[in-house]
Amino acid sequence: MDVVFPDIPAYEGWSAPMRSESTIQDLELVSGSVPRDIAGTLYRCGPDRQYPPMSGEDIFIDGEGMAHMWRFADGHVDYRSRWMRNERFLLQEDARRSLFGRYRNRYTNDPSVAGKSMGTANTNAVFHGGRLLVLKEDSLPFEADPDTLESIGEWDFYGEVRSKTLSAHPKIDLITNEMITYGHQAKGDGTTDMVYYVIGADGHVAHEVWFHAPYPGVVHDFGVTESHVIFPFFPLITDVDVLKKGGTFYEWHPDQPTMYAILPRRGTAEDIRWFKGPATSAGHMMNAFTEGAKVHLDICLYHGNCFPFFPAKDGSFTTPVPPQLTRLTFDMTSNTDDFESDLLLAAPGEMPRMDDRYMGKKNRYGFLICRPADAKVGDAVTANIGRFDFETRALETWSPGANRGVQEPIFVPRSPNAPESDGYLMVIVNRFDEGYSDLAILDAGNIARGPVAVLKMGVRVRSTFHGMWVPDWAFETGRFDFPEPV
Repeated sequence: MDVVFPDIPAYEGWSAPMRSESTIQDLELVSGSVPRDIAGTLYRCGPDRQYPPMSGEDIFIDGEGMAHMWRFADGHVDYRSRWMRNERFLLQEDARRSLFGRYRNRYTNDPSVAGKSMGTANTNAVFHGGRLLVLKEDSLPFEADPDTLESIGEWDFYGEVRSKTLSAHPKIDLITNEMITYGHQAKGDGTTDMVYYVIGADGHVAHEVWFHAPYPGVVHDFGVTESHVIFPFFPLITDVDVLKKGGTFYEWHPDQPTMYAILPRRGTAEDIRWFKGPATSAGHMMNAFTEGAKVHLDICLYHGNCFPFFPAKDGSFTTPVPPQLTRLTFDMTSNTDDFESDLLLAAPGEMPRMDDRYMGKKNRYGFLICRPADAKVGDAVTANIGRFDFETRALETWSPGANRGVQEPIFVPRSPNAPESDGYLMVIVNRFDEGYSDLAILDAGNIARGPVAVLKMGVRVRSTFHGMWVPDWAFETGRFDFPEPV
């Protein structure tokens, strides 16, 4: 069978499938110099297409997982990318064609893979308990070698995780070394089963809570504070009957509310407090923190459907809406299910990150991909990296220049005891006109000044969604053990 990729917008230009692995020793320095105090490895993960899709269509969140790593040592930076050779990949490699149909719709798969895992391992890469885990919320984590990225296999935490799925957005507590995570549709497609886990530094489950969601909706990310966890349920809902007819995995239900479940970090299902609001959606949270009786969640909120390729249940047109950094505040002592919503940043922004040492604590600074605060609707503005000050609500931005784009920023502290936001931002830059990527290193405290170093990749890093910085010492012990921020 000939390998021919369809002529569709999802494969145009920069988005064309790469389908290749790379190993580059010593990336070329374009400008500046690599700070010698950066010692560790940046991991990221994103989707690519192994073979043309069966259906002839595609969406940007689908495709086989490609993991990437940049290793820093004494000013040298080495790069490597590798396919995640999980069950799905190996089955297709043997068949020499795609065997899985529409996004997460097992009823559109080739009959030869009935009952096989559809996991793509294409969304995030995290380090926990000495293991590099590559994640997608449709399956359990996939383990890869942290030095080589060679595939190891599915990881179920010594058989203690009973969920069929696990989030692509676990929170790694860099102080306690715990992983806080969850599975939605945990007992299969279209189920309302939710499970919340706290996993110790030793990889064993330390706490487990099962409960039911209000509907089988999307729960891509969640919030964790020092004392609470917040699960948002958005009305992008899975209907198994729709799947059986070949439909999309999610449909938008504008008539359904958004629901939030909040429980103590070591609580039970009986402790859950529910809050309700209008139909909204979101992919990503920046952070959450508890302040007295109030729980705050900082979220890139869409007042509508964040995924227009998942159609509305009623057939109505999905109007594109921008994501805006918003603080939701839940009063745990109130007698209602209402909550407060405070727009923090009017300029659209996504892929929010922060200094991960402050996960669950009140942070002053956050980073995200955004437009400048003074951008006008209709302006041809390249996506920028932004640094937002929660105290002053000031936004500082850096633009990579014309015909450039950026991927999610990752913060690297200057030292274990460095003050908040004192360190660097690692940013992959898409050079659209030249067809290759750069790695830019920004001073996180002064991003407007521009990169302190730019490294030429020489290859195109097509798409990475999320990732993590791992300092050198964590490889020796499997632990982070950052000191408690002052």
